[in-house]
Amino acid sequence: MTLVDPIPVLPADDVGPVHFIAIGGAGMSGIAQLYAERGIEVTGSDQADSPALRRLAAAGIRTYVGHRAEQIGNARTVVVSSAVKESNPELAAARDKGLLVWHRSAALAALMLRRTAVSISGTHGKTTTSAMTAMMLTAAGADPSYVVGAPLQSSGSSAHLGAGSTFVVEADESDGSFRQYPTTVAVVTNIEADHLDNWLTPEAYAAGFVEFCISRTVRAVILDADDLGCRRLAAALRGSPNPVTSVGESEGADIRLTAIDDSGSARATLTWPGGSGELRLALPGRHNLHNAAAAFAVGHHLGLDPQLLLHGAARFAGTERRFQLVAEVAGVRIVDDYAHHPTEIAATLRAARAAAGTGRVVACFQPHLYSRTRDFAVEFGRALAAADIVMLTDVYGAREEPMPGISSELVATAAREAGADVRYVPALADVPTALAAIAHEGDLVLTLGAGDITTAGPPLARLLEARRG
Repeated sequence: MTLVDPIPVLPADDVGPVHFIAIGGAGMSGIAQLYAERGIEVTGSDQADSPALRRLAAAGIRTYVGHRAEQIGNARTVVVSSAVKESNPELAAARDKGLLVWHRSAALAALMLRRTAVSISGTHGKTTTSAMTAMMLTAAGADPSYVVGAPLQSSGSSAHLGAGSTFVVEADESDGSFRQYPTTVAVVTNIEADHLDNWLTPEAYAAGFVEFCISRTVRAVILDADDLGCRRLAAALRGSPNPVTSVGESEGADIRLTAIDDSGSARATLTWPGGSGELRLALPGRHNLHNAAAAFAVGHHLGLDPQLLLHGAARFAGTERRFQLVAEVAGVRIVDDYAHHPTEIAATLRAARAAAGTGRVVACFQPHLYSRTRDFAVEFGRALAAADIVMLTDVYGAREEPMPGISSELVATAAREAGADVRYVPALADVPTALAAIAHEGDLVLTLGAGDITTAGPPLARLLEARRG
């Protein structure tokens, strides 16, 4: 995969009918939903059936399982994700017909035109922060439109077409597409080297965030004061006309977190220019307090009522695959999380440790991408060692082909060297049985990763239920 370069876009109402290839994906389904809600004719296809595909079909969008050239129908515009290959028959047909072909970021940018666009990026936490921002602005009466990277647990949807003037999006840095958006308020949660298969070097990756924040449309930047990458970004932005607001625990933060209690559901005192209040979350984790502070900063910048913003934070139930409770059976809690970078795993395990109390934390991790496993195997092992028991399954290659010598064994070795009790179960199909054999009352079992490890939780719950019966 290569970086996506920004292109000029037309307003969304001028490009229909629109066909989405890989419409069921997390980055596509919400965009397709909003096009349909705008009254634009939408069709789409995906390689396999999924709950997202079924939700879109129930909303009246014609969907197809499998890819065939004739499925593009009368479309004038075809939208693709970075994962769609040129050999895809629908994409090939669109090229042959001379149709307008857009990356999904261009399709989203077209929806954002003439709105106050809040683009939330960062290596970690952007899905949760985007969803928190949308819900906090909603609670304060702004009724924003939004597209985030995972369905909200409260609604089951990842998108909403609001009547307000604000549009909140999760801005993906992995392929450079965050540079496409007509951003008004740029939020960066943190910066740590990742996606080097696209960016090649940590320096180039960090420079992408500078470009994101100095776009000609940006009028304000919100950064985390406690993150080294954000501090370097702030230094790079000195001299820029855009004001920078910092959030975090540092004394110099413009919006500051103090009196933090992350032993269970997280809470803290939040102080902002002109006031303070209690920030309460239904979610665990210090990192989620930082996410919420950034979301609050957006609302504060827009002039919304601080107490209503805090009320919205307290009501936020989370998004799917972000410390999501799958089941609680026979005293065993099964939690699924998207964490797929060492820093994310460390933060998730800290939250799990607080939630488990005196119980054990059993972490089952599926590495995502061979290149990321190669680059961070040692860091993965050290982060996972915070669990009482670590289970590893084979690498989920996603868009990558296997690399010689790169496997989950690298992570297993690093975790053992860090003192972890490690079990290696290569085949995902064997994971539920292996976890059921380990788990006992009081345990918190985590399934971790950006691949299909999420499918292991429900069968594990069934096995535990059968054992109890």
